[in-house]
Amino acid sequence: MSASRSETTNALGPDEPAPGGKGAVGPVTVPGSELLAALLDGMDAALCAFDADGRITHWNREAERILGWSSEEAVGRRGFAGWAVRTADAEDVQGRLMAAMDAPGRQVHEFALLRKDGGRVLVRTQSARVLGADGEPAGVYCAFSEVHAQIDLERSIALSEALFEDASWGVVLVDVDLRPTVVNSYASRALGAGRTSPLGRPLGELVVQGVEELEGALHHVLAEGAPRGLVELWVTLSTAEGERRRCWRSGFLRLASPLAEEPVPLGVGWLFHDVTESKLAEQEADRLRFRSSQLHRAGRAAAECEDSMEAAAAYLDFALAGFADHALIDLAEPDGIRLIRAASTPSGAPGPCVPVAGGGIPARYPSGHPALQAADRNGSVRASAPKNAPAGDWAAERQWPRDAVHALCTVLRSRGRTLGVVTFLRGASRPPFERPDAIYAESMAVLTASALDLAAVTRRE
Repeated sequence: MSASRSETTNALGPDEPAPGGKGAVGPVTVPGSELLAALLDGMDAALCAFDADGRITHWNREAERILGWSSEEAVGRRGFAGWAVRTADAEDVQGRLMAAMDAPGRQVHEFALLRKDGGRVLVRTQSARVLGADGEPAGVYCAFSEVHAQIDLERSIALSEALFEDASWGVVLVDVDLRPTVVNSYASRALGAGRTSPLGRPLGELVVQGVEELEGALHHVLAEGAPRGLVELWVTLSTAEGERRRCWRSGFLRLASPLAEEPVPLGVGWLFHDVTESKLAEQEADRLRFRSSQLHRAGRAAAECEDSMEAAAAYLDFALAGFADHALIDLAEPDGIRLIRAASTPSGAPGPCVPVAGGGIPARYPSGHPALQAADRNGSVRASAPKNAPAGDWAAERQWPRDAVHALCTVLRSRGRTLGVVTFLRGASRPPFERPDAIYAESMAVLTASALDLAAVTRRE
């Protein structure tokens, strides 16, 4: 709100009686009037005031901006009749405004007022009575603004309340120190915390992994503004049920104070939506397409191999791509009790699966070895090194390369007979094998076993 008369707060029009009826002429200055005038000058809403007789005593700059009438032209007039409202509407408007003198609290009305240039503007008013020193009604003050501006404000407030209550996206307001200040219901559920517990805490206490990428994005927004598109962030949360890995599709907005002359950052508005399920589904679909392609390519490559053992190794070479770091083929002896290493990939660096030179010596697998279990069960066995086990010892004890941390052993069967076991190994940089991985390994094992069976038949002939 703003006031247009900086020299007085109760100035009347020239040669007009004072509100009490006896009359001083011209402006009257009272102690503190300059301060009150300055306060009225700084208001963002239009304000006018009427004495008990309906004469205008105050008219600020915002009222002048909206209607075009200056304070010199407005102060001292009796009501709006003949200048700021149509004559046909004047009595109704004045009556509704002055009715506030007889009722406590504020009254809200909408009027069509006239601008100085003749145009009409629809305003929403809030009026309330002013009590005199004796406690009796002495006048009315009226604050008004253009209806469309008021509606815009109400929409903004309603949008804010909706975002922080029932939005289908997570909304978090982060201050310049990257600490949450407001968290809506969706975000509190996604973070595994309540509405108030995350407030003021570092993001590192809420996000176990991925907090560096999140904080980096927030720093970027504070320094340079919001990115053009959405950002997908993978994070790991610590919850009562354990750690959860989630993917959040995020958008960011830099918040600046609307009251400062220069843009002053207040923080960042962070909006996100949990897309973990859809991303995992996309990844699984991509993985299936790739593995299907590898099976097709492996079959084409093996068909061009003159030696069946070379064809078996070709199957494993295609299986390793994006799947494992090492592959081993152990063939069963005629008694079916011991396994003999027949082919493997290099243990030090990536390379093709090749036959083992000087093979024929049984592998020294201890009892309960995953490869022996797979042969005994005619299926697949998964194994991983304990978290606290010394690096390399777990793999060395099982006759595997020392960098192996996860293993998947699958039986090789053809024509109703167990030919051996194929073992796939992963390092610490890869996740453990899961059931879909075992299905893919079994598909490759069927093709490998057929090639090995053919190699054995060829040798006998």
